[in-house]
Amino acid sequence: MEESRVCLITGGGRGIGAAVAQRLSAEGHRIALTARSEAQLATVAASLPGESLTVPADLTTDGAVDDVVGAVERHWGPVEILIANAGAGTSAPIPKITEADWQQMLDLNLTVPFRCVRRVLPSMTSAGWGRIVVVASVAAKRGEPYIAAYTAAKHGVLGLVRAAAAETARTGVTVNAVCPAYVDTPMTDASVQAIADNTGRTLEDARAALERKQPIGRLITTDEVADAVAMCLGNAAITGQGINVDGGAVQS
Repeated sequence: MEESRVCLITGGGRGIGAAVAQRLSAEGHRIALTARSEAQLATVAASLPGESLTVPADLTTDGAVDDVVGAVERHWGPVEILIANAGAGTSAPIPKITEADWQQMLDLNLTVPFRCVRRVLPSMTSAGWGRIVVVASVAAKRGEPYIAAYTAAKHGVLGLVRAAAAETARTGVTVNAVCPAYVDTPMTDASVQAIADNTGRTLEDARAALERKQPIGRLITTDEVADAVAMCLGNAAITGQGINVDGGAVQS
């Protein structure tokens, strides 16, 4: 095992965040989890093989990122690995996107990762080592209909990753994005339900439509995303990248 590091995973209560937590905990790292649901965090923490800490929070509220990172620092010391995974999507044609929906997508999918990166970078660069991985989306690479606000936010967060990587390239810190397609998670379950509600399709037909968006013909697994995250953590020459985990949907 390599040196045990202090990890903070946002959106750690389920889905991709939970899978990444399992992977990194099994590798011997200390895992701090944050999400809105205290119960979900407790369930994930109880399943981890190593040390864990839960810090429930709504990261979109003022001061929440500082409070969460501060709690980790008091417990274990500076955050050495940040997995900025918290995110959500909404669906509507552009003329029907409200100002509130637009702002919500930017706040959660772009501003929260920015605040997290801004908060942990000084200690990482001072130490001469750090790893930041933002869980973006294949929507950071191409336009998708009916998710304009989400797509714009994910394009923005990929820009943040690239800029942060350029600033930190000589410091021992790497900054990358992992860009999944549709993953078999509760977030995708909500997308399936929305498609069924809006189109009259069955849930099975709606899920099959999302499966067909990947050339491999199925949803991506959370473990496959966790594998890509782990690759970013282990290779110091990978930085400034948006790594697609999408079954060949966007070739780059």
